[in-house]
Amino acid sequence: MSKKAKIRITKELLSPPGDTIQETLDEIGMSQQELSERMGRHKKTINEIIKGIAPITAQTAIQLERVLGIDASFWLNREQQYREELERIEQEENLENAAEWVKRFPATIMKKRGLIADVNDIKQIANQVLRYFGIASPKEWDSIYTQTSVAFRISLAHVSEPEAISVWLRYGEIMLARMELPEFNKEAFKKALGNVLELACEHPDGFNETLVQLCKECGVGLVYTQSFSHAPINGAVRWFRNNPLMQLSDRYKTNDKFWFDFFHEAGHILLHGKRDVFLEHDIEMETNKTKEKEADNFAARILIPENVYRQLNNFGHFNEDIIRSIACKNRIHPGILVGRLQHDGLIKYNQFNFLKEKISLFSFKKP
Repeated sequence: MSKKAKIRITKELLSPPGDTIQETLDEIGMSQQELSERMGRHKKTINEIIKGIAPITAQTAIQLERVLGIDASFWLNREQQYREELERIEQEENLENAAEWVKRFPATIMKKRGLIADVNDIKQIANQVLRYFGIASPKEWDSIYTQTSVAFRISLAHVSEPEAISVWLRYGEIMLARMELPEFNKEAFKKALGNVLELACEHPDGFNETLVQLCKECGVGLVYTQSFSHAPINGAVRWFRNNPLMQLSDRYKTNDKFWFDFFHEAGHILLHGKRDVFLEHDIEMETNKTKEKEADNFAARILIPENVYRQLNNFGHFNEDIIRSIACKNRIHPGILVGRLQHDGLIKYNQFNFLKEKISLFSFKKP
């Protein structure tokens, strides 16, 4: 017999306090109808109490004491014992169901990164994953991440591996909850992007922490989250509770990609509504192409102003000196300029990559 079958049978055999009520009624020859009249309760309510559907409250216990002559304390203790045992069985049932559900999650990666405890028993792993998501059962995970919940406004229903992506997203929620953020200030964030552009140009050591602080001062939660193969996301933006949450991954290791992704997500925050959720790149899901294009244009224009970009068309070819000269004159990092030229087909993808900066965020922390 399977463990699930044993749990089901144990649950079916569990005796509610209503069984004792019915036995007492049978002994004294009293019907449920008479009991309901003597207690002043609807017959349906009495029937639900006997079946264990409705609980025995203190009021009900006192009424049973008066009508059946059995102390109220007996009925209350009987009710408490039944509910505790029923809860234990249902929790075991939930964990048994969760043991199958949790197999769809990247538990090995989660343990390696300290997201869950390093346990091996499948039920213990299931319990750890439930705690990581802050949910009671797999049913709640499904409600939040695949059914577009009202609170979280997100749906991964059309994603090939929603479980892995939800792990990545949940990390951002946990880290944001630990930040002490002021109220989001849209105008302050717009102004702060000027300082961010200087960071993008200079790309100094520790730029990642400075960027987090600049965003934080405006009420924007910026979280760096390590990528993994089953969650191919460059970045994501959504509102979590009262603040915009921006998550950036380390999928691409060069500064041109990083800064484009940052300003793309910033564009979503400034241009689009609180109800929108954006997951960027390589995700098989329905997206708003118009809004994605708007965010792309925002990032492209802020990194390389249109008047500067138009000047590039005057060059028939590019070499290192030309790229460095244009970049220096316009306060643009040469690597960012190279990335744009490659993207637009003005140079090949294998040209001038040495002008790009390698990045390492080193910001993954145990939640």
